[in-house]
Amino acid sequence: MDRMQRKKLKTAAYCRVSTDTDEQAGSLESQRSYFQEYIACREDMEFSGIYYDEGISGTQTANRRGFNRMMDDALHHRIDLILTKEVSRFARNTVDTLSCTRRLRAAGVGVIFTIDQIDTRQPDGELRLTIMASMAQEESRKTSERVKWGQKRRMEQGVVFGCSLLGYTVKNGKMAINEAEAGIVRAIFEKYTNEGKGTYVIAGELKEEGMYPRKTDNWNPSVILKILHNEKYAGDLCQKKTYTPDFLTHRKVRNRGEEEMICISNHHEAIIDRRLWNRTQEELRRRSHAGGVKERYSSRYWCSGKLYCGICGKKFVSRTRKRGDGRVYRSWRCGEAAAHGAYKKRADGSMTGCSSRSFNEQSLLSGMQYCLDLIPVDREEIKRRILKNTCAVSTEEERKQIEAYLAEFSGGMHPEMLYRTILERMVLYPDRRMEIYLKGLPCGFRLHISTGGKMEQYKTVVHGMEYLKPDI
Repeated sequence: MDRMQRKKLKTAAYCRVSTDTDEQAGSLESQRSYFQEYIACREDMEFSGIYYDEGISGTQTANRRGFNRMMDDALHHRIDLILTKEVSRFARNTVDTLSCTRRLRAAGVGVIFTIDQIDTRQPDGELRLTIMASMAQEESRKTSERVKWGQKRRMEQGVVFGCSLLGYTVKNGKMAINEAEAGIVRAIFEKYTNEGKGTYVIAGELKEEGMYPRKTDNWNPSVILKILHNEKYAGDLCQKKTYTPDFLTHRKVRNRGEEEMICISNHHEAIIDRRLWNRTQEELRRRSHAGGVKERYSSRYWCSGKLYCGICGKKFVSRTRKRGDGRVYRSWRCGEAAAHGAYKKRADGSMTGCSSRSFNEQSLLSGMQYCLDLIPVDREEIKRRILKNTCAVSTEEERKQIEAYLAEFSGGMHPEMLYRTILERMVLYPDRRMEIYLKGLPCGFRLHISTGGKMEQYKTVVHGMEYLKPDI
């Protein structure tokens, strides 16, 4: 009796169903019952457990936890023999099937496929397994094609595949407006198209206004752009934007014309009316074209790209403000503060934001003029440099504009054009310090300023100045 006990093989079973429906769940339970009874009736086997995966495809083993746990136990000699119903339950990928059974055989572990009557411990086991595994893989390919064909037919009928998105609830293949979120979508289109704001500014304003995205923790420019480009907000539906080129990997890739997209106009109730939608798409194209030339875009204002935060080191961005009388003025704010608000701790413990303050552009202009009053400036040389670079400007209209500036201010250059030409960089601090570095000078200037007054009475006072080394 003791000798027979020693000869018993530690036997486990593996079961798998590819969906988690009630019907398939019943199939999984029946597989488990079958193997428990099968092992109990065999004198040469002792039960070592049942491993299973539920709602997982068999074309890959990487995501099958039960399968991988079984492989680990077998390779560590906690299992001598594995039972499974058929090759397609074990794996539908020929390479995975052969690779796993060879690793198991090298560790002294056999696999028996009860319905296919294949035992990998037998001399012809691998040959028969190769044939059956290839058949299982081909059946998986045909199943994938049938599913894709069925989905395409349903898409053509207007059935929506996918999950809910900001502003819409998707249920039973139909889309319905979620009024609690639709206002956020309308605000984004309004800010971008009618108010002329950029995606970076919009992201910061939405956060300040207590509006939050659906699928991410924070707003960012890419999220805003996806919403502005999404045709669903105009009532249209376009599906198959991604596709699966390989049924074995299940990896989705962007559809760039490899497969036909299914698009239906006026499919559901729109959140954004057609006129605003069309204007938004035109504005997106216009800004995209304008942003294609980085140097022109980053030099929109005389100090664009040259203002840095003295706390976090990020660049300042421009913000247009409106006074009580309706007139507007420009201020500059740290990009980190504009996007994430004041410096604070996130829920995950990391820090975000910046506690820098905004600077009225009049203060920056006053600081520049103060520095220029301290040094001699060869305005004629600067004019010659600008004219020399005019040929590099891409449009005839811009060349004429520069020449007009130079002609109009023949007696004294336009301040902003002068500042644009000679400013290297400016570092701004919340305690109203500004460090100004001018091109060609061996030192910088640190100014201590204060501001006061409103509208025409607004003024900037410099209380002190220090010279700085250029590497500060």
